[in-house]
Amino acid sequence: MILRFILFALMGVGIIGFTGVAWMASHPASEAIAAATPLVPATKIKVVTISRAVRAGVLLKSDDIGGREIASDLLSPGYAEDTPEARRALIGAMVRRPMVPGDPLMPTDVARPKDSGFLASVVAPGMRAVTVGVDAVSGTAGLIWPGDHVDVILLQTNDDQTKPIGRRIVSETILRAARVVAIDQQLAQGAEPGAKEAPPARTITLEVDPRQAERLAVAARLGKLSFTVLASESLPADATATPSTSKPVYAGEVSSAFPDEAKAQPLNATVIKVFSGTNKPEEYQF
Repeated sequence: MILRFILFALMGVGIIGFTGVAWMASHPASEAIAAATPLVPATKIKVVTISRAVRAGVLLKSDDIGGREIASDLLSPGYAEDTPEARRALIGAMVRRPMVPGDPLMPTDVARPKDSGFLASVVAPGMRAVTVGVDAVSGTAGLIWPGDHVDVILLQTNDDQTKPIGRRIVSETILRAARVVAIDQQLAQGAEPGAKEAPPARTITLEVDPRQAERLAVAARLGKLSFTVLASESLPADATATPSTSKPVYAGEVSSAFPDEAKAQPLNATVIKVFSGTNKPEEYQF
C-alpha cells in the first residue's frame, strides 16, 4: 500500500516537472525580460555628411557639406558631430573616394591641407600645379575658391605706334575650364568663400598639363591675366583645362571711340604709306 502511494507521488512530481520544462521552452527568458523591460530606441546623433554626389579628388566647398541624424549604433568610430566648427574644418579638404548624398564624412574619407603630400594628391596623374600672380581685380576680388573652374584671359597692350590705337589693346582667352587647386599658399583657411576677414588673394594655383603650364608662364610675361569663374552645373564631372580656340578681341571692336578705319582694318593687314613731295601720304592695304 505504502509502495503504491510512493509510486503515485513520484508520477505526480514527474508530470509537474515536465509541464514546467515545456512552459519554459515555449517562453524563453529573453522574451520574459523583454516583456518586463520597455524597449529603449537608439540615440540619434546629427553628424557631418556629404550633401551632393562627388568624385574622388574633389575639394570640398561649404555647399558640399551637410548634416543628418543617424542612429548611434549605426555609426563607425571617428564620426564628427554636425557643428559650425566641424563644417569649417572640412572646407578645402580633398575627398579620397566617390561619395553620395548622406554619406557621413569620416576622417579616412578626406585629406586635409596640412597633411603631408596633400597638393601632390590633389593634382591628377600627368597634370601640373602652376601658380600665377593676381590682384584684387584679376582675382575676382576673393570670389574664386579652391575647386572652382576658371577661364584664363590674357590682356596685352602693344606699344607699336605704327599700329592704330584700336589694334594696340587686345584680349584673348588662352585657357578654358582650368581647375583651381589653391589660393595663395594655402588650399583652405576654414573660412567661407569671400569672407570679410580673408586677405586679398595674391596667387592662384591651377591644375594644367605640362604644355599648358608653359603657355601660362609665357602669358604671365606678355600681359595681365584675369580669370572668369565657370558655373559648376555646366561642367562634366571629369572637366579638365583645354586650350582656347577663340579669336582675340581688339579695342577697336569694343569701343566706338576709336576711328572707323582702325576698326575696319583687317587682322594682320600690311599697310604701305606712299609720300609724294609735300602732299599728304597715301596708305595702301594688302
